[in-house]
Amino acid sequence: MSDLFENDLFENKAEDWDAGDMKQILSQAIGGAMVQEVSFLPTQHVMDFGAGTGLICSAIAPHVQKIMAVDISPSMLERLAAKPELKGKVATVCQDILDCPMDEKFDVIVSAMAMHHVQDTDAMLQRFYEHLQGGGQVALADLDAEDGSFHPADAEGVYHDGFDRDALQHKLEQVGFQDVRFETVTTVFKDDKTYPIFMVMAFK
Repeated sequence: MSDLFENDLFENKAEDWDAGDMKQILSQAIGGAMVQEVSFLPTQHVMDFGAGTGLICSAIAPHVQKIMAVDISPSMLERLAAKPELKGKVATVCQDILDCPMDEKFDVIVSAMAMHHVQDTDAMLQRFYEHLQGGGQVALADLDAEDGSFHPADAEGVYHDGFDRDALQHKLEQVGFQDVRFETVTTVFKDDKTYPIFMVMAFK
């Protein structure tokens, strides 16, 4: 992830990021599922890992006290910080928490379509566990395992062609997470192929 941070791969995409139809559909489906399935409370402090331009933050913000939007793309976080509906509710942190953990703990950690951009999944899940309060929860959405055709062949910073649910559940349980549960939140139809999107929830 450090290389991604040094070379902001999303610098040229940030300005028009929210305009993409697929991104809007995904964020609405994932954000809606998170709000429905996670018992957010007005006292909670949430981390949005790989927050991007804040599409998921926008869905969650009305239900919690504050959100820490974590990303390694300064340009994406600039777009997030400029959104008036998030001011006063969402703070941005531009750092790689795998290399440089935060000295805060959170009630809930959410992530949408960011995990496949992280090379070391084991380290990422360990960091999530360490950054959660006791009894805290993760809600992580990403692609089911696919054949590599979801992203263009020349896409940079894509380390996983989705995730096998059983393997991911095993990784979560190895770290210490409990009550692991998956659900399919939406399906992307692209070039005559289907790409299910899951959300996995688990507790510390």
